[in-house]
Amino acid sequence: MSELLNTRIVLASRPRGEPEASNLRLERVPIAAPGPGEVLLRNHYLSLDPYMRGRMDEGRSYSPPVAINDVMEGRTVSEVLASGHPDFIVGDKVVATGGWQSLAVVKGDSITRKLNRLDLPLSTALGVYGMPGFTAYAGLHEIGKPQPGETLVVAAASGPVGATVGQIARMQGARTVGIAGGEAKRQYLETLGFDVALDHRAGDFAEQLRAAVPGGIDVYFENVGGKVFDAVVPLLNDFARIPVCGTIATYNERDRVLPGPDRLPGFVSRILRQRLTVRGFIQRDFIHLFPDFLEDMGRWLKDGRVQYREDIVEGLENAPEAFFGLLKGRNFGKLVVKLVG
Repeated sequence: MSELLNTRIVLASRPRGEPEASNLRLERVPIAAPGPGEVLLRNHYLSLDPYMRGRMDEGRSYSPPVAINDVMEGRTVSEVLASGHPDFIVGDKVVATGGWQSLAVVKGDSITRKLNRLDLPLSTALGVYGMPGFTAYAGLHEIGKPQPGETLVVAAASGPVGATVGQIARMQGARTVGIAGGEAKRQYLETLGFDVALDHRAGDFAEQLRAAVPGGIDVYFENVGGKVFDAVVPLLNDFARIPVCGTIATYNERDRVLPGPDRLPGFVSRILRQRLTVRGFIQRDFIHLFPDFLEDMGRWLKDGRVQYREDIVEGLENAPEAFFGLLKGRNFGKLVVKLVG
């Protein structure tokens, strides 16, 4: 096949605090044909997710960092252009880790799933019907375990994980309190069926939260950290469960000592006294549940029991600014970059 030109965004330098445009570089370079066991992909949609901020830093984590001058990592919905793998043919639609680029050569065995029979918009495979939706599903199933009549609180509740958490927990009989940033997002939570919707930017947010949970909190699905976590902790019931999915409020503070007193000893003491379950998790920890998720979520989406919202940005060149906005809560719904018109 003739040589193709790939547009890609690479990590040019590691951020100190908030990432900036200078930390990323847009390039146009030739891309090679796939070898044995590989496939060449044209990326149609790119998912932007908070975890990508951690990939920009060096240091120990659950996945290795992106190397300087390497393509930024990201899940994509892609189309097979050429295949050296027996399981894939030209024209297949797939979910892959195609990265921040228009084309990608990946190992066929690394492709997550085919989408040829998907009867939903392809972009949902990066959101409610993909990794974020599965994160909500697995975190509730394995850690949160909300019971009928219990109270569940979830932060970043207008995002793809938080919104899904709230809707699944409601189906399981829990009373749900959603927390989001801004009045428009707060009102959106009401349309999703949350029993109470709160704006964490309100000056009296902590007081509002206390009033919203007169019987305390049994499950807190943590996506944010920071002042939301501070407001939640005093309201936790004995035996409360805290699935820790993310702490986006502190993602830019990894190498900085935060001001204020050290509250860790007090929280550890609370874990003991109240017999709390606090567990960090990555969705792939529970990948054995993925087939069940696809069946359940497919049914819930079809019958309207789970709703979703997407924030779609046009053009790879706009991915960096969209990502910076994601870290500040500017997106409204699952943030996806559309790469192919």
